[in-house]
Amino acid sequence: MDPGRRAHYDGFYDGASPDSGAAGPAALVHGNCQAEAIRVLLAPALPDLDVVRVPPVHELSATDLPHLDRLLRRAVLLVSQPVRPGYRGLPLGTAEVAARGQAALVVVPVVRITVLHPFQAIVRDPADPSLPPPLVDYHDLRTLAAAAGHPYRPVDPQALVDVGRASLAELARRERRTDVAVSDVVTGLGAHATWTLNHPGNDVLRVLAARVLTHLGRAADVPDPGRALLGGVCAPLEAQVLSALGLPDAPREHWLVEGRPLEDALVRQEQARWYAGRPALVAAGLARHAETMERLGLGP
Repeated sequence: MDPGRRAHYDGFYDGASPDSGAAGPAALVHGNCQAEAIRVLLAPALPDLDVVRVPPVHELSATDLPHLDRLLRRAVLLVSQPVRPGYRGLPLGTAEVAARGQAALVVVPVVRITVLHPFQAIVRDPADPSLPPPLVDYHDLRTLAAAAGHPYRPVDPQALVDVGRASLAELARRERRTDVAVSDVVTGLGAHATWTLNHPGNDVLRVLAARVLTHLGRAADVPDPGRALLGGVCAPLEAQVLSALGLPDAPREHWLVEGRPLEDALVRQEQARWYAGRPALVAAGLARHAETMERLGLGP
């Protein structure tokens, strides 16, 4: 095993977090990168538990299962995003992980919304779903439309609002299968709500963590950690979007990647070149996001 990985997840592999003092009652948060951010926020509010950092679900392998089982044997709390059964051929679905122990289960939603980024999308290459696009891991539907030969048209401001509302409605629908919700607060958090479509800002994450604590009957005091938990990649904030939403914030026309500016024009240029050799990916993107593209007027 890579020594850096073992050191980063030492509590998971060594049986207890270094600062926990003992391998006592534990808690874990299961899911993607949002799960780790929620764990960071919950840990100070659960001083009686060893809130162990665990690898994200997409990085877990069969060799990790004995370590997961050891942790679950002493876990009294499992906070989990919805994970489908048999994820990546392993028993890592939410219900499967819960059944491996006796921990109380709290299911939290995966926050994916396009209120601030209505043109942003995730597209998987049918030939290699793990292959990211150039420069950033997100696609722009305008670039995708251009790659398909669709003419450019100015976007109706109301369409920008409608796309965000549709994503919030979808999140609310998925939240009906979870124990806590956050979709009701997003619009009130303005330009600080999300960094990208699937990386919520601290304010959203803090509400989510506080509601987990309330669900557990604990004091819902979740201070800001003093750093942007999921802010490694920040998408542009376009003036037309901010105006359509009635937000007073200053636009940012470039990306920020680990704090360094990256021009959006360069991203779109490199991705357009990349699309030219991947017609199947373009077709898959058009099919998956057809409804949003139609709403934005990006069709043929």
